Amino acid sequence: MIKKHLITCSAMLGLLLIAKMFMYSTPATFDTYFKAIQGTQNDEFSIEPYFNSLSFANETLPLGDQRIKLKMNTILSAHSYEALHTSKLHRKAEIWFPIIEPILKQYGIPADFKYVPLVESGLQGGTSPKGASGYWQFMPQTARDFGLKVNTELDERQNIRKSSIAAAKYIKSLYREFNSWTLAAAAYNIGEGSLKRQMNKQKQDNYYKMKLNRETASYVYKLISMKEIIENPTRYGYTNRASRLLANAHAESKTLLDTKTEKNNPASPQILKN
Repeated sequence: MIKKHLITCSAMLGLLLIAKMFMYSTPATFDTYFKAIQGTQNDEFSIEPYFNSLSFANETLPLGDQRIKLKMNTILSAHSYEALHTSKLHRKAEIWFPIIEPILKQYGIPADFKYVPLVESGLQGGTSPKGASGYWQFMPQTARDFGLKVNTELDERQNIRKSSIAAAKYIKSLYREFNSWTLAAAAYNIGEGSLKRQMNKQKQDNYYKMKLNRETASYVYKLISMKEIIENPTRYGYTNRASRLLANAHAESKTLLDTKTEKNNPASPQILKN
């Protein structure tokens, strides 16, 4: 009987010793595990070489700001195939880019601005509650200011070639005003007057460090995300067909750039309607 109790006590003591050892070793083990997991999670969106390659109009994102990295990753994820479940944006890029790219080049506008129509009207299109319409979502008066006819009989905001010319002129004027393509893009969204007021109020001229309304605060991030999913579709879950669509768009755009006038180019794309 005594022997039986001794065996039981020994077993209990052994269990207590094991539990104590586990208790003291767990924090170190968990800390190592947490750091490993944290490193893996960070690698998903903040691997420096990849993150540092992200840019808009050759203006890179500020380095070393985890908040910006997290925001960039969130918006990139929102534009993945898993989130959108459509290749509509790639199909529109195939049609629109050959018309838009030569116009931007002609006016000295960085090619990355070709993603503006995809952000503005790529998925929804139509006319916004405020009255913005067309590929570039021009407000009526801004459209008129840059040479488009907008009246009850004709709305040239729906003409991709003419509206792209107007957009190039407008973007160029914004760049002259702000001397930054990133700020020009932000001003395109919020309006130059509103952006200027915020810059003066905040005494800040870095878009990424400014506090702006939700839409404008995410606008350049959306443009970068659009650029990423169009140029690297398979990275974000799109099919190989999406890559071919972009290749076709670039090939057709090159043909247009090599042609002096539309008249002398029988393969030139026709003006499209939304």
